[in-house]
Amino acid sequence: MLTVWPNSNMTWKPENYCGITTFAAPRNMVWTPDIGIKESIKTEFGTRESPYVLLLSEGSTLSSDVLSLTTACKMDLFRFPFDTQICSITLQSTVYSTEEVQLDVATDKASINLESKEIFQAQGEWELIDINVTKANMSKWIEVNQLIYQITIKRRPLLYVINIIIPVFFFLVLDVASFFIDTNASDIVTFKMTLLLSISVMLLILNDTLPSTADKIPLIGIYCSVIFCLIAISMVESILVNFLKVKGAEKRSVETTSTVNGQDDSVIDQQNPPDSVKDQNEESYTLNRLKQILTECRVATRRKQLSWIRLARIINLTFLVLYIITIIVFMSVLWKLWYYP
Repeated sequence: MLTVWPNSNMTWKPENYCGITTFAAPRNMVWTPDIGIKESIKTEFGTRESPYVLLLSEGSTLSSDVLSLTTACKMDLFRFPFDTQICSITLQSTVYSTEEVQLDVATDKASINLESKEIFQAQGEWELIDINVTKANMSKWIEVNQLIYQITIKRRPLLYVINIIIPVFFFLVLDVASFFIDTNASDIVTFKMTLLLSISVMLLILNDTLPSTADKIPLIGIYCSVIFCLIAISMVESILVNFLKVKGAEKRSVETTSTVNGQDDSVIDQQNPPDSVKDQNEESYTLNRLKQILTECRVATRRKQLSWIRLARIINLTFLVLYIITIIVFMSVLWKLWYYP
């Protein structure tokens, strides 16, 4: 940080002193302003002041300090990782009032932004967007002049998109694809349970990434939680469909057993000849009535079986359509809030 202030008592003509225009003097021999940073968090190696200041022949004093600054900045993580943050650095004097010390910028805003972006070339998580400088006065015990730097930075979201957003979306796509798997329903439930466990791991990673002091739930948290709930509801629907299909299969098993028993009885009756023709006619009439009753029960059972299976198919198809519509609406609204504020 370069600080320049006028010093009319230290002026000279360079031609009278062998053309010397600058002179390095010990800091403790020259008055220096006590400029501090309001948002600074004190650290052991926060500031390294140079032991010298530079005196200029026209009556100015220049001080160059190296700052390792740690500041407190309130962040809004609602649109994480597509968020833009504005942090302030406030320079002010702790002792001198506005009548004694006035702070001003040595260069214009365009030069500040150009030089800052040239320095801010590290390919890290943040990208420097803009630096705006304003002046203000603060009145507490005395009126103090302030110089406020508002720094606008934007997060680079590629890392979080690749590691969290895309994998969770693929889990949702796999869940939709599981409706078209022609296999046992228990295997589908196991597959969806694996998806739920995978999203749970993503939620744990997200919990370690985001601070727990946010005022609002970030959209990425809503994104993962809603997808988790959708897959859980889908798994419950698969369990219900499986239950209906199993119930229909049980009805079919009962029908097959009844048919076999009826056939066995007829065979046994044919192997035992009647005592008289009258008894034979009565038994034949009874057997025909029993066969008619069994046929009617079989038809009724088959209809009931088909009704359970048909109900399972209707529920599955209806849920799939509503599921896809819900996903499309949810993703559209979320993307609008996320990327287009």
